Amino acid sequence: MAAPRVLVVDDEPDLAESCAYFLTRAGYAARTAGSAVEAQERMAAEAFDVVVTDVRMPRMSGMELLATIKQRDPDVEVLLLTGYPDLPTAVAAIKQGAFDYLAKPYAEKDLLDRVAKALAHRQMKARNEGLRERLRSGAAGRRLVHRSAAFAATIEMLERAARTDASVLLIGESGTGKELLAHHLHDVSVRHGKPFVPVDCASVPAELFESELFGHARGAFTGAVGEKLGLFQVADGGTLFLDEVGELPLAFQPKLLRAIQERSVRPVGSSEQRAVDVRIVAATNRNLQREVDAGRFRADLFYRLDVVRIEVPPLRERAGCVDALVEHFLARFGAPQGIHRMSSEAAEVLRAYAWPGNVRQLRNAIERACALGHAPELRLADLPAELRGQDGAVGSPPGGEVGGTFQEMKARRIAAMEQSYIEGLLKKHLGNVTHCSEEAGMARSAFQKLMQKYGIRSSDFRA
Repeated sequence: MAAPRVLVVDDEPDLAESCAYFLTRAGYAARTAGSAVEAQERMAAEAFDVVVTDVRMPRMSGMELLATIKQRDPDVEVLLLTGYPDLPTAVAAIKQGAFDYLAKPYAEKDLLDRVAKALAHRQMKARNEGLRERLRSGAAGRRLVHRSAAFAATIEMLERAARTDASVLLIGESGTGKELLAHHLHDVSVRHGKPFVPVDCASVPAELFESELFGHARGAFTGAVGEKLGLFQVADGGTLFLDEVGELPLAFQPKLLRAIQERSVRPVGSSEQRAVDVRIVAATNRNLQREVDAGRFRADLFYRLDVVRIEVPPLRERAGCVDALVEHFLARFGAPQGIHRMSSEAAEVLRAYAWPGNVRQLRNAIERACALGHAPELRLADLPAELRGQDGAVGSPPGGEVGGTFQEMKARRIAAMEQSYIEGLLKKHLGNVTHCSEEAGMARSAFQKLMQKYGIRSSDFRA
């Protein structure tokens, strides 16, 4: 992977070179410019991820350079440096699109911390834009791909909820597209020009939730070498999406409730409350009312999140959606391979399948088939074995199969072994994913990806 590119702009050559040296030593590809005009010339010839610029420079100031950068490429993050810090200038800079503001003289750690955060913010915006692209469908604009009355009703309810700032709780099985729906809600709301920040609650370690969501002050704990912006603050003005909210640690839930109610957060190690304006959208594949009854989820937080509840139907209950999605995925994965259609036998099998892994499983099946199939048509033999119901398919005893190539037989055996192993662990630990991943010697997120691959739900194994 190429090193992130940073342009340092300062009319004092020694300061520019010093800043570039710090950045190069940290692994960045740093370049310098002695003026705003030279910076514009460099940016016309090269692409940069972050620009670090002095504010006071002859001919064109850093603030003017900021304005031209944002007009030319809004995705470039700009960090302003000045030896004359004052609050009005800082406020004006942030309003014009600067990522942050750093006073001279600065510590090397402070500079590197802010550049790292600027890059993280840029990457998050790129991820969000990629998700938006998946929501667009033709000239009609941003639409989810579907062809079912049940899913159309879900979208219509979602768009009505988008007119308000009420919290929304999306309930549905894994792979049904809850994150896409959350992003669509954000895109059709008045907050559409502000950040959409997704949080995978299942992948954040319990001890890091507070720091991730609320941020931390420098020196708050060992390793806190600089101030960190929490995701609540990153999402300020926009939408915070709490995916798999049922995985929130019980000890953190009252802190989250307070942040939502008071519309402010207190970073770890700080005594200062910081106001935030975010819209909360949560999603889960669990029955949260049952979790509340079992004492695993706070009732007050549940009621705060469950203002507008939207149940997302599984793919097996969305008649017509399979055909629409197959067309969409064929265009995406098949067209580059010269594959433009599917045989009637293969299409019939896809319509009849129950899709325990929902849209995610269908997408993976079509992507795999396009990778291994032959132009111009996908045939029944190109589909994964579990869809064709052959011996050795997922969920079948892995013995005695003789059809297909050696690689296909090997893939069937591995898939059957993986599913059997995952289900065995979940039975042993009564659906506790953390304990299962620990015994498996895997990261929790990796174990959950395997569960999603085979449409396995931990809730089915709980006592």
